[in-house]
Amino acid sequence: MNIILFSTSELDLPLPRSDARFRHIVETLRRRPGDSFDVGLINGPRGKGTVAEIAEDSLHLTFAWGETPPPLPAIRLIVGLPRPQTARDILREGAALGVGAMDFVRTERGEPGYAQSSLWSSREWESLLRAGAAQAFCTRLPEVSHGKPLGEMLALLPAGDLRIALDNYESPERLGSLDLAANSPVVLAIGSERGWTDGERVLLRRHAFRFAHLGERVLRTETACITAVAVIKTKLGLL
Repeated sequence: MNIILFSTSELDLPLPRSDARFRHIVETLRRRPGDSFDVGLINGPRGKGTVAEIAEDSLHLTFAWGETPPPLPAIRLIVGLPRPQTARDILREGAALGVGAMDFVRTERGEPGYAQSSLWSSREWESLLRAGAAQAFCTRLPEVSHGKPLGEMLALLPAGDLRIALDNYESPERLGSLDLAANSPVVLAIGSERGWTDGERVLLRRHAFRFAHLGERVLRTETACITAVAVIKTKLGLL
């Protein structure tokens, strides 16, 4: 954790020993009463936390807040709902890279049961976003949705963004060859682990998506997501 994140509701409460943040502050950072460390308020300012007291079963902290980080870039990642472990990697690394939104959608070749995973039902996904943002020393968390059909998600997209779908079979150009204006809102769609169907390609084109590829190599879904976001952020002047 490069920064330790807290929600507003936690600020006036002691941190229980069972919380991983307790162990990180006391055992990893080795902070003692009077010592400070980097903290952030989720979707709010960064600042310093100070250890006021280490009790037998809890940690008492005080906070001093500074500036709020800028909003996340307008990069939206739409992914065919993958197996839970793959989704975990995408959630954590997408938050670390600074994706503004991630939507995990149902596709024709996707496994419907993935939407019922405990990753989603237990809200484990939220902890992965916090872990990614903390790694990046940022307080901003991406917006996340899961389980909508691809067509429904596409119909909800606002007008005016640049829409790109990755595809290994029908892409006329490399993602890195596209010209992207600085600060352009971008929607990046990546299919399920078995790719897009012909019908989904028609649907994407109908919603103004252009197709691009990442080269000749076939990448795992999580690798394709990370690589594509890095390329887009570079083209936007953000890396």
